[in-house]
Amino acid sequence: MLSTEKREFWFVVGSQHLYGPETLEEVEDHAKEIVDTLNKEANFNYPLVYKALVTTAEEIREVMKEVNYQDKVAGVITWMHTFSPAKMWIPGTKILQKPLLHFSTQFNKEVPWATIDMDFMNLNQSAHGDREYGFINARLKLQNKIVVGHYQDEEAHKEINNWMISAVGYAESQNIKVARFGDNMRNVAVTEGDKVEAAIQFGWTVDYYGIGDLVEVMNEVSDEDIQKTYDEIQKLYDLDKGDNDPDFYEGQVKEQIKIEIGLRRFLEEGGYTAFTTNFEDLHGMKQLPGMAVQRLNAEGYGFAGEGDWKTAALDRLVKIMANNVSTGFMEDYTYNLAKDNEYILQSHMLEVDPTFAETKPRVVVQPLGIGDKEDPARLVFDGKAGEGMAISMLDLGTHYRLMVNTFEAITPEEEAPNLPVARVIWKPNPDFKTGVKKWIEAGGGHHTVATLALDKEVIMDWAKMVNLETVLID
Repeated sequence: MLSTEKREFWFVVGSQHLYGPETLEEVEDHAKEIVDTLNKEANFNYPLVYKALVTTAEEIREVMKEVNYQDKVAGVITWMHTFSPAKMWIPGTKILQKPLLHFSTQFNKEVPWATIDMDFMNLNQSAHGDREYGFINARLKLQNKIVVGHYQDEEAHKEINNWMISAVGYAESQNIKVARFGDNMRNVAVTEGDKVEAAIQFGWTVDYYGIGDLVEVMNEVSDEDIQKTYDEIQKLYDLDKGDNDPDFYEGQVKEQIKIEIGLRRFLEEGGYTAFTTNFEDLHGMKQLPGMAVQRLNAEGYGFAGEGDWKTAALDRLVKIMANNVSTGFMEDYTYNLAKDNEYILQSHMLEVDPTFAETKPRVVVQPLGIGDKEDPARLVFDGKAGEGMAISMLDLGTHYRLMVNTFEAITPEEEAPNLPVARVIWKPNPDFKTGVKKWIEAGGGHHTVATLALDKEVIMDWAKMVNLETVLID
């Protein structure tokens, strides 16, 4: 399910006619060599394509028009090899509708003191051109990225690749569609939000459906399809029957499979890439979706509970950028406040994302204690260790705010035989007390999207692209 369009990035070089045709030929040769080197050495997630050497306002405008038109182009990387008068960049830059990265680099790594002359000075003017070009981008109030360093520098490679991932996320964000089954959980504040503003700022489409719309599709699922999936999960997970009667256990697991198949068909039919559920809206359903949600998460669908469509859309977005590795919906549950070993136990009622699983998931059927429905099946496992971040989207009435808190995830060492849900543990940065306090002060929600697969710069770059206020706790 986690499929995205093939993307590429265009490399555009700025100069001017005053240098003459021979110099411009050398400029273009340098640019092509840089692009070839980056594609070979930088391990970018996406290819970089040399597009043009531009020396007039007309050329720049035509390139930017084509960038906007070509869906496969996710963004533009510009390099000022020489001095490119920036007034001629105004018309083209003003119409650009995709992310822009200004690469402040130079073909030569070192100043050749033994041979340097004015010809060299006039040709290698990136330091000169960068300031002129940077000024006009600042004047135009662009939300562009600036990367500084030689084109063979690994740190520059990493910065550019992170930005590429963000830019693809920016493009794919326009395709995110959230199906809400039921409304927000009654009386909960943080899950509310302005859907029209989210469509304008982030490109998200959010549609409501009554739970009966889903139940109607679920009721069309055949016993043959359910049995086929049941046979598959026996190979993927450990079926932990516990104290349940075997027939009862199998029936409850198959009910989750029925929900899963119905959900998938509904989402595919409507082109939805994310969804929400709500344990207060379950009319016509025997169980709250648990394992059904988790298995769809594993395929790349975004999700959040209690009608939290903002987090569901954000989950899908981060899954795209992380290639669905160790990324998913999460909720703060319980503190451990033992001195020098403070941490937060992260979980949810049922729907912890199996991309976090360190241990082989078990299929467990136990009472839920909320929602007043039958005992649901869910996948239970322990989460991975690693460096990561928690991300939360808030609607403050006047604007949206993105919260980001980096953390250290720890695989649980102690058994929890009576806890029938998956669990993830993390220690917030810079320390437990500061991290928790700053999160609460800024209004950070209890629902987050957590990831162990991305650098924080990826999220920060995306936030800049959509002009989103961001609070980073690091």
